[in-house]
Amino acid sequence: MAKSNLSSKTISKIIYLDYAASVSPNPSSIHIEGVNARVKLEKARKDTATALYAQPEEIIFTSSGTESNNLAIQGLLVGCWTPEFWVSNTRQLSHIITTNIEHPSVLETCRILEQRGLAEVTIVAVEENGIVDTRKIKKEIKDNTVLVSVMYANNEIGTIQPIREIAKEIRHFRKNKKSNFPVFHTDAVQAVNYLNINVEQLGVDLLTLSGSKIYDAGRVGVLYKRKSVKLMPIYGGGDQEMGLHPGTENLSEILKFSNALQSVQKIKEKENKRLVKLQDYFFMKLEKMSKAGFDTNEVGVVINGDRENRLPNNINITISKIPSDLLVIELSAYGVMISSKSACKSSSEKGSYVITAIRPALDRKIGGVRFSFGRDTKKADIDYTVASLIKIINKLKKWYY
Repeated sequence: MAKSNLSSKTISKIIYLDYAASVSPNPSSIHIEGVNARVKLEKARKDTATALYAQPEEIIFTSSGTESNNLAIQGLLVGCWTPEFWVSNTRQLSHIITTNIEHPSVLETCRILEQRGLAEVTIVAVEENGIVDTRKIKKEIKDNTVLVSVMYANNEIGTIQPIREIAKEIRHFRKNKKSNFPVFHTDAVQAVNYLNINVEQLGVDLLTLSGSKIYDAGRVGVLYKRKSVKLMPIYGGGDQEMGLHPGTENLSEILKFSNALQSVQKIKEKENKRLVKLQDYFFMKLEKMSKAGFDTNEVGVVINGDRENRLPNNINITISKIPSDLLVIELSAYGVMISSKSACKSSSEKGSYVITAIRPALDRKIGGVRFSFGRDTKKADIDYTVASLIKIINKLKKWYY
């Protein structure tokens, strides 16, 4: 294709007559405006890669974290359906290992693949503190294991998983077997604002991010894919994003995402310190609730998830006998907005499967409630929340105790 020295800056007037392609300049178009859009897209890709200590060609933009997780799992599975893999693994089904507290986009995708006879799936139970034992992951790895998917930080109880340790065990297995499998994927959607996302230090091969959890970021997802990992598209329709995500790139949202991702890296350390202080203060207030007019031995307030190895903005508690959904509704009447389960499961009448995973004997209706902090959260907000909670418990005691 012939090259042009023209740019939109040298043209006095732009007449856009490519609306059939897109109502705004399309990065796939070869006219000047399309080329300019492509330049912006690739800069966003480079900036995103820099934040992850990755290469630009290892960054795939998708529509959401859910889609990125699906591309990682299903795309890898399809990529494994090669003659070489089948011969080396004596035609066994591809094996996937994950945990029982993963986001629904991982857990349900794995279950669907197993139900359809497309994969063998092992779901490893986490410990009572909400953290998976690395030794249990290691024990389940076998010759036909193609993927291990363990989330970096849980979206409900905030527990941080031992990603580096799991990656180390996977590397040892691959080295001993002289194999490229299993591939290691982590859903880092909840972790991005607070934890180290250097993919080389983490030792992961696939990593998912989502703009929905980053301030001022666009509605876009990202999948980091190490160069050596072979993925196949999970649907057809175009060759965008290295052929792995068909469809016109949402440039405006991608630009918002890359800018926001860079911004959050700059303030991460300072903001974490502030949030840790708020979290400690909330924990202290919970411990002192017994002085506020009721006996905590009678009511029972339990912290869900490990006390230390958790995100600095997360507190999840169970209040015995009182249904979590009722607490959400009661607190909202006071102007305090919290949640009782994953937002992706908020319409489900079932309780939180994450709370059930760490407290299997608990009535699912009781469950747990999650308080999660953000940039606007202040100490006074915690005071008001705890005071409101005390009023609610005292009101509900006569019905539930």
